[in-house]
Amino acid sequence: MQSNLTSRDDKLHVGIIMDGNGRWATRRGLSRVRGHEAGVETIRRIVEAAPKQGIGTLTLYAFSTDNWRRPRAEVAALMTLLRFYLSNEVQSLVKNGVRLTVIGRRDRLPDGIASAIARAEAATAHGRALHLRIAVDYSARDAILNAATKAAALTSLTREAFSQLITGEAGLRDVDLIIRTSGEKRLSDFLLWEGAYAELHFTERMWPEFDAGDLAEALAAFRGRERRFGGLQAIMPEEVPSLSRA
Repeated sequence: MQSNLTSRDDKLHVGIIMDGNGRWATRRGLSRVRGHEAGVETIRRIVEAAPKQGIGTLTLYAFSTDNWRRPRAEVAALMTLLRFYLSNEVQSLVKNGVRLTVIGRRDRLPDGIASAIARAEAATAHGRALHLRIAVDYSARDAILNAATKAAALTSLTREAFSQLITGEAGLRDVDLIIRTSGEKRLSDFLLWEGAYAELHFTERMWPEFDAGDLAEALAAFRGRERRFGGLQAIMPEEVPSLSRA
C-alpha cells in the first residue's frame, strides 16, 4: 500500500478533467455559461485544498483543442472567464505561493490573452506551495507530435529530453493520478505521455459540485492502490520510475 506523501519531493502530480459544468447548469435550469462560472469557483476551492492534501503539481484541463467546435457564444464566454481568472486571481495565487503555468497553444487565443498568460506566469514564478498548470487549447497528441518534430533534428534522444520537449520544462514529475468528474470514463486527449502510468479515478460528481472532500476521497483511493509499473511487487514512492528518465 502506498503511504501518505509528506516531503516536498514526494508531493503528487494530479491531473483533473473538469467535466460537467454544462450539465450541472442545465439540470438546474441555468445557462451553460453559469455552469462554467460555477466551475471557476470550484477551481479556487481545489487550488486551496491541493497543497494541504499532498499535491505539489495540479494540472487542470480547462479547454481542449477539440473544444473550438463548441458554439461560438460558449467559446467566447469561456475565453472571457479565462481573462477574468488571469486578471483577478493572480494576487491570490502569489499570496498562497502558487506558481501558474499554462500549457497548450496560445497563437489561436483571442487578442490579449497570451499576454495576460505571460504576465500571470511571471508574477507567480516564485510560488513553491503548488505548481498549477492549466491546459488551454491543449491536445496531448499534438504535444507529442510537436515534440517528435523537434526531436527529428537531434542526433540522440532520451526519455528525459523527449519529455522536456513535450512538457516545456525539465524535471516535471509524471502524473500520479488523473481524476475525471461527471461520470465520463475516458481521457479525452489529456496528458497521454505524462500519464502513461497514472492511476485513474472517475466520479459521478459534476465539476461545480466537486470539493475538498471529493479530492480527499480520490487521494485516499489512490493511496490504497498498489502501483507495480509493470513489475510484480508494489513500488514505494521514492522508487517510482519516471517517464522522463533515460
